[in-house]
Amino acid sequence: MVVDEAGDGQRLDNFLLRLLKGVPKTHVYRVIRSGEVRVNKGRAAADTRLTVGDEVRVPPVRTVDRPAAAAPAPAREFPVLFEDEHLLAIDKPAGIAVHGGSGVSFGVIEQLRQARPTASFLELVHRLDRETSGILLLAKKRSALVALQDQFRSRDTGKTYAALVIGAWPARLKVIDVALHKTLDARGERHVQPVAADHPDGRRSISLVQVAQVFEGFTLLDVTIKTGRTHQIRVHLAQAGHPIVGDPKYGDFALNRQWARGEGLSGARFDRMFLHARRLAFDHPASGARIELSAALPAECATLLSRLPQPH
Repeated sequence: MVVDEAGDGQRLDNFLLRLLKGVPKTHVYRVIRSGEVRVNKGRAAADTRLTVGDEVRVPPVRTVDRPAAAAPAPAREFPVLFEDEHLLAIDKPAGIAVHGGSGVSFGVIEQLRQARPTASFLELVHRLDRETSGILLLAKKRSALVALQDQFRSRDTGKTYAALVIGAWPARLKVIDVALHKTLDARGERHVQPVAADHPDGRRSISLVQVAQVFEGFTLLDVTIKTGRTHQIRVHLAQAGHPIVGDPKYGDFALNRQWARGEGLSGARFDRMFLHARRLAFDHPASGARIELSAALPAECATLLSRLPQPH
């Protein structure tokens, strides 16, 4: 087999594990160690990096019986904010996971791959919670994926979220520097807790908070994250005493149910979490130019804000 764009820059072991689905992992490593796998007619180690055009020879291998494949994800495109030959930025709706797994059969990435069957490479650069809407970045080349993920890890990206919280946010509280600890509950669901800075399993997490608009009993915030921990904004705002409206895990459950039924607020129904990734800035992986993307508030969020009472 000849390495294409999807395999460019990948390690040999990861390349084979992706292609030889159904072959036990131990067997893949065994044939690499034995020298039966050849790259450009020569022996290669598991950590050998492949490039486009490399010829990989694999001995005959037997696959294990796999359960019947689930029905493919339905093809779907999403609103495009930016696209070129290197990357794709979309405006993800709330309520859709970014990928399948953990009880979800498919997500954005599976739907996009079905909608773009000729795309040789399409991978998520980062994640958004299922309940969060807004800017989601995907790579169309492995080189772009590596470069962009490096920027996310080194905090060279600017990520700002709009969040509507319960109560009057104290304007003086502009920096939240609270460590977070990720756990699994009895049902296997992910849960994140704020912990002391010296907690052995805590990870330092920093959110910058700015008041964008004040309402009677609620505050619209701009939250810029300096670290990208799981549920970071949701937990940081909740531990400060101002949970996000509609948050199903860390929010005010009674209020969530009330608003979902359309009670109060002049009958407006609001049955999602008010957290929206509205701005993302990064350096283009090929040109190096600074790219700044924005996504307007979804209609249901804008409508809700228009119905909230103004402060006296």
